[in-house]
Amino acid sequence: IAAILFFFVMSCLLQTSFTDPGILPRATVCEAAALEKQIDNTGSSTYRPPPRTREVLINGQMVKLKYCFTCKMFRPPRTSHCSVCDNCVERFDHHCPWVGNCVGRRNYRFFYAFILSLSFLTAFIFACVVTHLTLRAQGSNFLSTLKETPASVLELVICFFSIWSILGLSGFHTYLVASNLTTNEDIKGSWSSKRGGEASVNPYSHKSIITNCCAVLCGPLPPSLIDRRGL
Repeated sequence: IAAILFFFVMSCLLQTSFTDPGILPRATVCEAAALEKQIDNTGSSTYRPPPRTREVLINGQMVKLKYCFTCKMFRPPRTSHCSVCDNCVERFDHHCPWVGNCVGRRNYRFFYAFILSLSFLTAFIFACVVTHLTLRAQGSNFLSTLKETPASVLELVICFFSIWSILGLSGFHTYLVASNLTTNEDIKGSWSSKRGGEASVNPYSHKSIITNCCAVLCGPLPPSLIDRRGL
């Protein structure tokens, strides 16, 4: 069982690391010039800077689209510019240094499967080590058993301190999946009263935990847009 879980964890880790998270290609020189001309024409006066936001209606709620000065485009809904990768990523969740990649629209399901399976693997190893030490300590002193198996003790300590952080991370992302939220939206409080303002309804939620989970984890994988002009 441990070997199966280990290979599944490594498979999800590699898929998360090497899958395009949903990078949007930057605007070409002609596209950027056309958009800048369009923005300048919307300015109401000469002394007021042209607007750098747009509003779109999503499920009856107005959502602001911010202009990315690096990629020279208005970011689509739920898109954010990663300061580490220096790219705009669709449904940006966060940049994970442990996998060396952004977590976004195209690889979030792999990341969630990775941390969930890692939680099961850590809990399983912890339970096996505890069982192993308990069986060896039968009929003898427990402290002497610990001295005889220092590797098991080290493994027990590592799993004990790791399991809480991993389980906590899995629980947090389970909440995000059930609510159809991203880490970026939850930290910024985009659809809550964390900023001190009035709480707004998440326009991307389907009002059902099962539907949200299916939409986030089971939907068709969108194609990569890195080479969209070539395609």
